Formats: sequence, C-alpha cells, structure tokens
Amino acid sequence: MGLGTARSGRYDVAVKKGRVASVAPDIPRHLAAEVVDARGCIVVPGLVDLHTHLFFGGTYWGVDPTPVAWRTGVTSWVDAGSAGAYNIAALHRLSSGLAPLHTRAFVNISSIGLVAATGEASRRDLCDPGLCAAAAEDHSDFVIGVKCRLDRFATGEMGLEPLRLAGQAAGVAGLPVMAHIGAGPPDIDDVLDMLRPGDLVTHCATGQDMSLVKQKDSLRPSALRARERGVLFDVGHGSGGFSFTVAESMLAAGAPPDVISSDLHQRSLLGPGFDLPTCMSKFLAIGMSLEDVVRAATTTPARVAGGRSGEHAGSLAVGEPADIAIFELEAGDFALYDSYLERRQADRFFVNRATVVAGVPLPAVAAAPPAHWIELTPAQRALLERGAAGARRPWATVLTEPGNFRRLPIGEPPKMQRD
Repeated sequence: MGLGTARSGRYDVAVKKGRVASVAPDIPRHLAAEVVDARGCIVVPGLVDLHTHLFFGGTYWGVDPTPVAWRTGVTSWVDAGSAGAYNIAALHRLSSGLAPLHTRAFVNISSIGLVAATGEASRRDLCDPGLCAAAAEDHSDFVIGVKCRLDRFATGEMGLEPLRLAGQAAGVAGLPVMAHIGAGPPDIDDVLDMLRPGDLVTHCATGQDMSLVKQKDSLRPSALRARERGVLFDVGHGSGGFSFTVAESMLAAGAPPDVISSDLHQRSLLGPGFDLPTCMSKFLAIGMSLEDVVRAATTTPARVAGGRSGEHAGSLAVGEPADIAIFELEAGDFALYDSYLERRQADRFFVNRATVVAGVPLPAVAAAPPAHWIELTPAQRALLERGAAGARRPWATVLTEPGNFRRLPIGEPPKMQRD
C-alpha cells in the first residue's frame, strides 16, 4: 500500500536516476534492473524527523543519525537547536558529511547552543538576535528556523525574554520559531500567545506544568488560539517530553499533533522514546489514524524542513526524489511507554524493512555506544553488548519492561479531571 502519493492503495513505484519515475498499479517487472518485493508492506516517502540532535562530538545531546536511519526509514533529519551563532558553522560542516541523508537545522537563539545539558538561554549576552539572524542568513541553505528552549532550567530568570529575542531574529530572517516547553516558569499561556502563524511548539504532549491540556480532553484556551492562528504542534518525544495522558486528551479534543518527531538524542536513543517509527506506533495505539500518523511524519514536517527552498517534498509523486521507507505494520501485543513509564498496549507496530535514499537502499550500520556521561540500565547495556542494536528489529520490541529505562525526575504523571 502506498501512502504519500496523494492516493492510497496497491501500487508499484518505479525509480529512475534517483527519482520517482512512475506510480501505477502494475508496472512491468521486466523493465526494472532491480525489484524490491514490498507486498504486504506500507510504502511511504522517507520519514522526516523534524526534532533531533545531530551535533555528535560537539554537544551534550548529539547523536550520529547514520546508525539509526537505515533501520527506521528516516531519510531527512532536522537538528532542533543544538548549535547557535558561535557553532552553527561546525554543525553545518558535520552535517554535510552525513550524505546521502538530508539534513537541516534550527539555529539556537543562544549563541552557544546546547553544549551543556541546559542553561543556554539564562544569560542575556548569549541571546543576541542580530548574531542569530546573521547566522541563519550565512547558512540559509541549512537553517530553517530559530530554536528557543523555554523552561526554568534553560532560561532561569530570563523568563520570556529569550522567546522575544528568538522571534526578533526569526522575523529578520523570515523563518519560524520552534519553542520548547516543559517545566515552568515561564507561564505556558504567555508563551503560546507570543507565537506567530507558522511557528512550532515542541513537546506539545508534555505532562509537565506547561502542558497544552488544561482539563481532560480539552486544550487550554491559549492553545486553541495558537492552533487557530496556525501555530504547529510538534511531539518531540525525547526522554521527558511525552505523556500518553496528554496525547490522548489532545486527540479527544480534536487537536492531534501536526508533526510527530522523536527528539532523538543521547538520553532518548535507548528508550522509552527510541526513534520516529516507535513514536508513530504510539499514536496509532491511542487512536490516531494511519493516514494522519504518516502525514505527521512525512508531508507536514517536509514542508517545514524545506525552509525557503521547499526542497523536501515528503511525497512519492512522479519526479520527486526517490526517498522511500518500506514498513511492515506488524501485528502483535506491544508494550510501549511514555516519559513517565506509563504503559499502553499497541496491536500494531511500524517495523522498517528498507530505507531508500535517492533510489539506493541504505546499508546496515552498527549502533554507536552512547556517550560516557549517559547512565544506562543493565538491560540497555546488554542490548548494545550482545549486538542486538545492530539489527533492524525495533529496540522498543526488545526493551519492554519499565525497569529497562531510567526515568527523568520530571514529577508524577498528569492526572486530569473533566471540566
């Protein structure tokens, strides 16, 4: 079944010279130099992960996406603010070496980016909108927006000022802002009211006190206003930014996320966030439709990732780059966890069978070990040591117990009442 071609159904997809040459029910096989049998699978455009951290070797959070891409179907990767004006050139150079994967970035309003775990926007002298806008212009083929982390750890006593400065820089550069939310202050209503059409709020399903959900199954009025004026809701699962309870309330309120992203980084790679197909499987499990899940991981983030060039189409239309992900929607009984290690059972899971970039399947690449400052559970360490991390099998189907993970100190799971 093909999705992402403006139609769904049983189709063949022909590729020539790295681009989609035809999408039709029965393309003659004898015309092909090579045939990939995808019967029983879902064929979609290469996934676009709009919130990741790719500055490996340069920041606390960064990971190399190459050992992840081949087994997850993600062909386009967007770094969410790992670098600021001082180090965006280094991230740009590093990213150019990740070809054939497509890479873009949000530049951080903090000139130092995410070198440390947090605190980057707690000093006014590090949040220079002029430098940020200039960095975006100098790397206009790479930078697609401005990132600002807004929580009490990242901003300290600066409050809303980093967001105001990020908006100023983004306005000069003609780009959107991605605003991270979590543990306040600042106040979530004030944050949302500052966002413009086309801006994004990431960690939209956070269960911390900046939650978009005020009561069970209903959004805050400020979140409704933001959505109505065109602010995009991005998941950004990560290690501390996703609550099943909040996500279920968003769906019940008729406000599913616009973008599903993984927030892949050193502390989420081994769960419970894991990767983008795992995040997609979680939204299938709580009732989001297959078509909407695929759209939120392809078409919508591709539109944002295209920036001013519009290069990433997120489509299998004829003439588009042949970036393709082939998944089996495997049936079973899968235990999936949110950031609070609250559990939901899933009866379907996206299992990648092939990842293709410009018509060429990506080869298998063994997983890299995490950084020395990342503390692992015995189960996570055993997964890496026995080589299972080099297999295509989703890690979320291997690490299936709450004791397999270290939960961040983010408080208790949200408990909500109806109005």
